[in-house]
Amino acid sequence: MQSFAPRALAGKTKAQHDMRIAAKRLRYVLEVTGFCFGRPADTARRRARDLQDILGEVHDCDVMLPRVRGHLEEIQRSDAKAVRERAGRAPDLDPRLAARAQHRTAYRGLDVLAVYLEARRELLSDRFVAFWRRQEETGTWARLERAVDGHLERAREARRTAKAAERARQEAEAAERAARQAEAQAERARLDRERTVREAERRREQVERPR
Repeated sequence: MQSFAPRALAGKTKAQHDMRIAAKRLRYVLEVTGFCFGRPADTARRRARDLQDILGEVHDCDVMLPRVRGHLEEIQRSDAKAVRERAGRAPDLDPRLAARAQHRTAYRGLDVLAVYLEARRELLSDRFVAFWRRQEETGTWARLERAVDGHLERAREARRTAKAAERARQEAEAAERAARQAEAQAERARLDRERTVREAERRREQVERPR
């Protein structure tokens, strides 16, 4: 979202639209994960919603203004064509024909609406700039970033600790297996010695037995 700020603050329509979408996505993400990041996330979620609302109204003006102007041009062309047809073969156009054009009463209303939309867009743009500057001054996004970084670092540390504990467990199991194997080998060696001693005694008895 912050990457769109330079161009959005400069009044670039596409950047403002992209920032609005990014603010909406940030809000949705924080609604699900905000509990992990504490108060900074709660504040950022509310400010992202406010930002989305402001830029949404700017976007509404951007959508409506071309439509109003386009409609005005369309009915003016339609009236001009009708006035020309009514003039017929006259050598010049009677201004009274234009004064009686079908949509003449709509022109002023559409002109006023276009002026209103353009002026309101400028007002909303000023509000957007002031809002964004205020969030930068109060550190809304910076605090969120620090909270997220801290949470991620703790999560990474927990994973490292878990991996170290797992390695220690595996090493302990390996040492225990090695100790059991050593005990088994020692037991086999003892049994082999006892068997050797018994064999030696049996041979000695056979040798010493009188014939």
